[in-house]
Amino acid sequence: MFIIGESIHIISKVVSQAVKERNPKPIQELAIAQTKAGADYIDLNLGPARKNPEETVQWLVKTVEEVTNLPLSIDTLNPVAMEAGLSICKKRPLLNSASGRTDSKERMLPLAKKYNTDLVLSVLTDRGCPPDVESRIESIMETVAYANELGIPNEDIWIDPILLPVSADQKQVGEALEFMKILPDILPGIKSTIGLSNISNGTPEELRGILNRTYMVMLGRYGQHSVIADALDKELISLNKGEMPEITSLIYRVMDGEEVDLSSLSQKERDYLKTTKVLKGETLYSHSWLEV
Repeated sequence: MFIIGESIHIISKVVSQAVKERNPKPIQELAIAQTKAGADYIDLNLGPARKNPEETVQWLVKTVEEVTNLPLSIDTLNPVAMEAGLSICKKRPLLNSASGRTDSKERMLPLAKKYNTDLVLSVLTDRGCPPDVESRIESIMETVAYANELGIPNEDIWIDPILLPVSADQKQVGEALEFMKILPDILPGIKSTIGLSNISNGTPEELRGILNRTYMVMLGRYGQHSVIADALDKELISLNKGEMPEITSLIYRVMDGEEVDLSSLSQKERDYLKTTKVLKGETLYSHSWLEV
């Protein structure tokens, strides 16, 4: 699947300070590192971008494009900043992200048509995040129909189910997975993406990687098109390239309900098995799930 590198994010102190000071070096180092690591897109996450939105996003786009040929994902809730960024991208960008909220449909979706971009479209509505598979389907069908009416085809739309942390709502993890599983059937030609690192928000730092990687493999089984993820996680990239087939096979076996003898596994394999059970909802999440 395509990897959208997430490291240039305004919540990072390094990135925030670099943007504030207009210091290109830290930004370009992150862009180069993600490019070398195997990212397919570079995400530029500016959040609400309230201060000098046009100048800020254009400085950031130019700074990154000086050191990489990868296409960019412009990630902001500010339509003014979004348009300023999209308008100067050298390669076809990804508009990340729009949603079913009224203001987003009216202001963001037309930008995707105007600048002929790919479009991340989340299941969010004016009522918030749909709580289950059925309501996610209802929400996204309505929003995709709206996009289609603007002339945006399914093939240009990347659906984001909005992933909640396993530590906050374990049931939602399975709901998002089930939604992604049936997405190709309900919206032919549609693509998919997800903020992968959301799965591990709120968990101890040393445990985030295995949660992210395991869930990526689980999604991959159902044809996931892309993930917004840590491209600097070498093991995640290796799994995505198919270089760890024994781990992928083990995760699939657990997904299928096979009982696997723990004593026959290496420590790494046991960790992936236990993590898959947590993400399936078979084991109750706690920060010590690997120690049980």
